[in-house]
Amino acid sequence: MKIAYQGIAGSYSESCAKEKYPNCETIPCKTFDECFEKANNDSSVKAIIPESNKTTGNIGVEYLIFKYRLNIFAEHFFPINHNLLGIPGSKISDIKEIYSHAQALSQSSIFIKKNKLNENVRADTAGSAKFISQDKDKSKGAISSKLSANIYNLEILASNIQDEKENVTRFLIMQKDIFQPEFQKKKYITSLLFKLKSKAGALYSALGSFTLNGVNLTKLQSFAEKNSFSSYFFLCELDGHIEEKKVKNSLEELGLHCDDMHVLGVFEADKYRDK
Repeated sequence: MKIAYQGIAGSYSESCAKEKYPNCETIPCKTFDECFEKANNDSSVKAIIPESNKTTGNIGVEYLIFKYRLNIFAEHFFPINHNLLGIPGSKISDIKEIYSHAQALSQSSIFIKKNKLNENVRADTAGSAKFISQDKDKSKGAISSKLSANIYNLEILASNIQDEKENVTRFLIMQKDIFQPEFQKKKYITSLLFKLKSKAGALYSALGSFTLNGVNLTKLQSFAEKNSFSSYFFLCELDGHIEEKKVKNSLEELGLHCDDMHVLGVFEADKYRDK
């Protein structure tokens, strides 16, 4: 299996991919757009995309989900355990400058303030680790993954420095080809995009179909259509498989209120949801 991810070797996206699919071949990409593009152009490639973080919320990839409309193959909740990395022989007391992605810095703010570190925002966590490994300055450290420490020959000076100890990111594994698991006695998520007809009470009427059929919505997010401030799409996720009668009925009724509706995927719910 080939999986495209944003960043360089050692990123949390790559760490997640290797945990979920130990034998996969990972493909680094400079941007999220490039990840989607590779998966869209090659059916043998999947893209792993961080969708939201328990601490800091949405990552901001919804516009790409809408643009490419790739099939969601699976979800995976991955613990983001931040580590302070330094060059071999350095100590925490040596570190004055800290480098990482903006979210990693934000998620480790208590540790950073306690140790009076000067923050330096960079494009990604693994890139920060690579930078300090090449710079070889004991006063510079990076917040990154354990995988980055191994790849770039750095020492872990402090582990699990994130403010929230249960700091989890939800990743989506996406692909070009449509895949739908057979309906069994398991927990499933159905994800879809829809655009409502322009009429009063459209959203109220549309959501009523889920209420009447007893379907639980787990996500409902609106975003403007390109070049418009009056036309909106909704990204929706619900508990259940599309072959379940109550889900099927809900979507049929929803379709009556829509100008556009696209099922992004049906996939097994990650066991993390049971916590």
